[in-house]
Amino acid sequence: MCGICGVFLSDRGRDVTRDALTAMNGRISHRGPDDSGYFVENNVGLAMRRLSIIDVQTGHQPLANENQDVWIVYNGEIYNHTDLRRDLESKGHRYRTHSDTETIVHLYEEYGRNCVKHLRGMFAFAIWDRRKRILFAARDRLGIKPFYYRWDGRTFLFGSEIKAILAFPEVKAQFNHGALAEYLAFGYLTGPHTMFAGISKLMPGQTLELSEQGEPRIEQYWDLNTEVDRNPRPRAHYVKTYRKLLEEAVSSHLMSEVPLGVFLSGGLDSSAVAALTKKIRGDRIQTFAVGYGEEAFSELRYAREVARHIQSEHHEVRLSREEFFASLPKMIWHEDEPLVWPSSVALYFVARLAREHVTVVLTGEGSDETLAGYTRYAWTLLNSRMDQAYRAVTPDALRRLVRKGIQSGPFSATLHRKLDHTFLVRDGKAWPSFYYDNFFSAFAASEQSGLLTPEALATAGDAYAGSMSAWERSRGDLLHRLLYADINSYLIELLMKQDQMSMAASVESRVPFLDHVLTEFTATIPEQYSIRGMAGKFILKEAVEDLLPREIVYRKKMGFPTPWEYWLAGPQLDDLERMLLEPRSVERGLFHPGVIARIFTEHRLKSRDRGNQIWRLLNLETWFRVMIEGETMEAAAVCGNPNHAVALT
Repeated sequence: MCGICGVFLSDRGRDVTRDALTAMNGRISHRGPDDSGYFVENNVGLAMRRLSIIDVQTGHQPLANENQDVWIVYNGEIYNHTDLRRDLESKGHRYRTHSDTETIVHLYEEYGRNCVKHLRGMFAFAIWDRRKRILFAARDRLGIKPFYYRWDGRTFLFGSEIKAILAFPEVKAQFNHGALAEYLAFGYLTGPHTMFAGISKLMPGQTLELSEQGEPRIEQYWDLNTEVDRNPRPRAHYVKTYRKLLEEAVSSHLMSEVPLGVFLSGGLDSSAVAALTKKIRGDRIQTFAVGYGEEAFSELRYAREVARHIQSEHHEVRLSREEFFASLPKMIWHEDEPLVWPSSVALYFVARLAREHVTVVLTGEGSDETLAGYTRYAWTLLNSRMDQAYRAVTPDALRRLVRKGIQSGPFSATLHRKLDHTFLVRDGKAWPSFYYDNFFSAFAASEQSGLLTPEALATAGDAYAGSMSAWERSRGDLLHRLLYADINSYLIELLMKQDQMSMAASVESRVPFLDHVLTEFTATIPEQYSIRGMAGKFILKEAVEDLLPREIVYRKKMGFPTPWEYWLAGPQLDDLERMLLEPRSVERGLFHPGVIARIFTEHRLKSRDRGNQIWRLLNLETWFRVMIEGETMEAAAVCGNPNHAVALT
């Protein structure tokens, strides 16, 4: 596991300087505290920071083939590298190390750009092909490992994190105004663009190739295009096969020469991974959990129950309100972009705890998006059926009247929120409203027109273009279209959070539920086997019934809750309002101050729940201060009691 970065200049008369490369690499030192490495030759420079996990003694990077004409920097783990090695050696390739990095080099020699099709694992890498004078880069199928880049026609920069690119002397951090609408709606950007003007991300399942004479050539080498079984087999077949493939995935993800543990939330997914890890290894494993002082928002009791059941060596950390707010600027710096979810902060704290004991952790990420675990899937299926029936018997004018009455009615914030999720308010013929505004948007496009100034609105972009692109590429029944769209949008951001927050603590996180062979199988499972009523993931539940207590397997999903709404009920709300209405904030010219003031007023009066909107605005403002203006972490923190500020390393 590493952090990688590099420079490729199209003009062979220009040289990459070691100082520039060192500055880039230094920004991501937290990703690899064990080692660093450089390759600089004329107009090409590659660098890495290493977290030693496989082939600790000889796995140094950048690494080259025998002839020194193919060089690589690589971040990730290739779980089938031992099998690939045997095949490559039979073809005449000679290894000098035991690392999976060298396997990629020989695969590239053997298969060129198609080398990625042979890899099973998580990866982002860049190869300098001296023979062809081509830079070749790739990202794993599901986007587990990140790859950012910047190309201005003369200089190509890349890195595991955006901050590495920003460290290059010629680059200035600038806001991408065209991302504003999508950010306000979703909190993340679904396409290749980022919050920084000119900086993009290579999307999952893509390769990039660049020569000195041309433009980057990007190709899609994988897509989750498996179709549902048209002639469904018995449920038992899917349960048995899923269990077999999941156990194989967990087993392969245990590959490590350093201590390994499991993040344990107490939910089904992480509990299943922990139980399988214990079963496969046979010895006592280490588990790590995070919670809050507010017991109602904490799942620690469930994590403890699972830990007792599997007899793990269990560790916990509790996160306070003061620690949360004091650490927010640092977390934004680590993620490079505004935080989408408050749970990012908790993830960092549990990763920091884990680093005291292990270097690698397995997590439960990815099960919900592949097995329909979120309530929104079952709710959307029901909503869709009800909408069709409602539309068939109710005239358009009456539906509009009902919708308007609900939206403007004198209901409590709680009732407003519940009604707002139903077909009575949502228009089934307008998919952005019916699904995306219903479950994702803090500020729907219709609300942004009032919030944004005319100047900001003119350049804010399309709130739904990226998500709708994923939706329009989907096919099959409604459930599988929903899963495909979320895997190609929402899940990518979740994985970025997982990577950046764990690597902020120098911990490698692995996601066995997203082994691509397992993921392809889940795409074939018929809808009727996935969802019952308003609950999902029944294939997984039945597959692990023998490993866990029934009350863990079938308990209601909490979804890693954070006491954000509870904290907003205290004096912190005043601090946040003052911050967002400071002259420096207003002078950005993005929002109407009166609208922001009204958001806080309505939240105080409990006439509307504006918690998600306040979170979105807070993160954007903090991001501006830290990433665009370069303010210190301490100065950018908003905390009701400054004496509670914590120092983060």
